[in-house]
Amino acid sequence: MPESHSPEPTHRTTTVENGRFCAARCSCGWRGPARRARSKARADAAAHSETL
Repeated sequence: MPESHSPEPTHRTTTVENGRFCAARCSCGWRGPARRARSKARADAAAHSETL
């Protein structure tokens, strides 16, 4: 029986806090810049997801 594969890998984005900074990361290995505002890190993650 052949294995079924999805046409594109699933990208899962998260935000990671490090001290006063927050950065977006993706399961594909992409990392966004460190931001002081969580909302900007979330916007970076959303922009990454849209470009796929």
